[in-house]
Amino acid sequence: MMNCCSAMASLLKAPSFLSPLNQKLNHVSLSPTTTNLQSKFDHAGVRNGRWHIPSMAIKAQASVEGDVLDKESVSINEESDYGVVNMHHVGILCESLERSLDFYQNVLGLKINEARPNDKLPYRGAWLWVGSEMIHLMELPNPDPLTGRPQHGGRDRHTCIAIRDVSKLKAILDKADIPYTLSRSGRPAIFTRDPDANALEFTQIDD
Repeated sequence: MMNCCSAMASLLKAPSFLSPLNQKLNHVSLSPTTTNLQSKFDHAGVRNGRWHIPSMAIKAQASVEGDVLDKESVSINEESDYGVVNMHHVGILCESLERSLDFYQNVLGLKINEARPNDKLPYRGAWLWVGSEMIHLMELPNPDPLTGRPQHGGRDRHTCIAIRDVSKLKAILDKADIPYTLSRSGRPAIFTRDPDANALEFTQIDD
């Protein structure tokens, strides 16, 4: 029995639950204190089936090293701030530009942005205003299937547009005989699909 326990203790040289702490400390330059901490791990032992480690020293050193890691994280975040402003546009693939424009213009009432450089782009398309942002329609082959998509657009890749009145849009879709689903959470939002099965969400916002 003693030989079995000794074998187990030798196999469990370092407790597995300490490995994340070891990995964090390995990213920090070793100092005499850090070396001492490592020696604490090395002298950990099993007594009565439990790991016994000089916990106070580990907690104190982990706190110091944690402060160093936190400061490094703040520095990295500041350096990676490249100035996000807002969403500029969403690109949507379509099979027929005319069919899509009939939906986005005549049903949803979106206006065309004439600034699209049609002569410089190697495919047909249109830019549509959504507030100060845009939807870019692109007449290109669509790798997504038209069938087998989730019945509720909220469970699919979707574009969300903020609107003032969901009930008015619901009436527009009803008149055009376009199917839709309402938000499953009960919030004022409606989901539908364009002629190419691209999911669209319209969520109501207040001023």
